[in-house]
This record gives sequence, structure tokens and C-alpha cells, in this order.
Amino acid sequence: MRLFSFSSATADVTGKAAESSAASPRRVLWLSCTAHALHDGYTDMIYALLPVWQTDFGLGYGALAMLRAVYAGTMATLQLPAGRVARAFGTRATLALGTLLAALGYAVAGMSGTLLGLCVALAISGGGSSTQHPLASGAVSRAYGRNARGPLSIYNFAGDLGKSALPAAISLLITIMPWRHALWAMSAVGVVVAIVLALFLPSVPRAEASAEETSNHGGGNSRAGFSVLFTIGVLDTAVRMGLLTFLPFLLKAKGISQPMLGTALALVFIGGAAGKFICGWLGARMGVIGTVFATEGGTAALILAVIYLPLVPALILLPLVGAMLNGTSSVLYGTVPELTPVERTERAFALFYTGVIASGALAPIAYGFLGDRIGVYGATIATAATALAILPLALVLRPHLRTA
Repeated sequence: MRLFSFSSATADVTGKAAESSAASPRRVLWLSCTAHALHDGYTDMIYALLPVWQTDFGLGYGALAMLRAVYAGTMATLQLPAGRVARAFGTRATLALGTLLAALGYAVAGMSGTLLGLCVALAISGGGSSTQHPLASGAVSRAYGRNARGPLSIYNFAGDLGKSALPAAISLLITIMPWRHALWAMSAVGVVVAIVLALFLPSVPRAEASAEETSNHGGGNSRAGFSVLFTIGVLDTAVRMGLLTFLPFLLKAKGISQPMLGTALALVFIGGAAGKFICGWLGARMGVIGTVFATEGGTAALILAVIYLPLVPALILLPLVGAMLNGTSSVLYGTVPELTPVERTERAFALFYTGVIASGALAPIAYGFLGDRIGVYGATIATAATALAILPLALVLRPHLRTA
């Protein structure tokens, strides 16, 4: 009887352990998705606040651009240091603290009375958000191992949900309360998320690379492959941001009304969110190279179609344009762990996201100067040419991948 009881207890404990082990990656994924949605929402919330700050502080367009640059610049430059902090204090503690800082930064912004105060507040918030991309994506990658490509596409899709939800929420709140109170309310949401991350985010072991993984990832071959992937990511982001810069002008030239222009851009963003979700899973099934060829080739063809088609057919294509523009990114993010030793996953994601964010900031400026010289249509065609330039790079990347 005692033997039976002991065996039953052992089986019960083993079953619970297996259930906990199976649930842990899912919890890592959903909490990482929550962090991604919050931080990306905080990043884009600034766009909804700029008109309010312009009126309240009497700021010019240069000062408003500086506010956005302070947040994005701080977030981009501190991603690599965030990875080093995580190695010392752990992913959970660093991500929770970063989320708390991002929330408190907006709380400080709600108490600011000068441009300098706003800059300091946004620097605090941007510094806190610098922890999210490398640590959360690294945690998902380690939790799922070789099967991380699909979960990483869900993680990236969550960021788009945050970009849609939080700016809309702050826009609604500032119609029913002072903008300072609205910021404190949004800050409180961040504090709650930070507490949840601190209490419930599982610790994902930083496993040492196996001999097989070292053979696959290690050495110059891995570094060369990551460099090609990094270049593709930078160019892909440049195409996306360049087209979005010129799209309103292209549609206005076709006679679109101002209210309809907002709807047209919303169609692009909705398609983009769907593209991130779908193409991550597509990459796991048809391969990285095939998916990149499909999305970048499709992007170039659709850009040319939007340029030359009349307004109504162009509008019909916009969701597909968004899906192609954003689809490649999920495949690229999912490939980062494949080209990186296990113990350096966070650093690789930090490097990759830093390059992508920098490209997103600089590409509109470069294409804008090009547009001044050759016109909107010529500069938009240049974005299509940039998309096509990615295709030979994808072929260079192929030998570095386990599966193309």
C-alpha cells in the first residue's frame, strides 16, 4: 500500500512537472507579447501627443522632431548595454525594471513644464524601452529553441497591436481629461505590466551551446551570415519607411480626399500587422529564402502598381502592400537565433533591432533628399529598386541557413 501510494505521488509530481514545463514557454511567449505591445505602444504614443505638446508648450516642428528623436535615439543606443545588464541581473529583473522606467518616464512627462523636462522624461522612458526588444525576443527564442520562428512571429505581431491600441487609447483619454492625467493613467498601466513581469515571467536558462550548435553557429561563417541578415533587415526597413513617407503624396496626386487618406493608411497598417503574423509561419514552412523572394519581389511589384494604377485599384491593393512591406521582418527576426550561438541571442537581437531602428530613422531623410532631387515618383521607384536589391543578398544568405 505504501509502495502504491509512493508511486502515485511520484507520478503526480512528474505529471505536474511536465505540465509546468510545457506551460513555461507559453507563459514566456504571452508575457513577452504583453511587454512588446506595451513598449511599442509607448513608442508610438508620442505621435498622438505631439499636437498637444505643440499647443501647450508653444513648440515648433524642430522641437517636436527632437522629442521623437530623444525617445527613439535613447531606445536604440541602450539596447546593447541592456543585454549586458541582463547577463548580470537576469532577464526577468532587467525587463521588469525597464518596463517600470518606461512607465515612470511618461509619469514624469505628465509633470513636466518645459521642453527640457519633456526631453528628460522621454529619455527615461526610451531608456526603459531599450530592454524590451533584445530581452523579450531572446527569451522567446531560448524558450522555444529550434521551433522559435512561429512564436517570434506572434511576438512581433503583438508589437503592432500595441502600436494600434495605445495611441488610440491616449487620443481618447485626452478628449475626456487633461493630457497630464491621461499620461499618468497610461503610466499606471505600465507599472502593472512591470509588476506582472517581475512576478510571473519564468526564468529561461541560458543554456550553453551544444557541440552541434557550435558547429552550426560558431566561427566566421556564423558572423558572415548574421552580417548579411543584418544588411537585409536594414534595407527592408528602409523600403518600408521610404514608401510610407511618399505614399500620402502619391495618393493625393491621384485625387484622394483628406479623410479617405487616413483610411488608406489604416489599410496599409492592418495589412502590415497581418503580414507579420502570417509570414512568420510561412517562413517556417516554405523557407526563409523563398519567403524573402516572395515578399520583396511582391513589394517591388506592388509599389510600381500603386504608382501607376488609378486611385480605386491602388486603394484595393493597399492591405496587400502592407502585408508585403511588413512580412519580411517576421522572417528575418525568426532567423536571428539560427545564426547566433545560444549564449549570445540577446546581443544578436540587440544589434539587429538597433540597426533596424536606425534605418527607420535615417531612411526617410535619405529618400526625402532624393525626392527633392528627382521627384516623388522617382524616389518611390527607388524604394522598389531597394527591395529588389535584397534578392541577391538573400541568395548570399542561403548557405548560412540550416534550411533555406
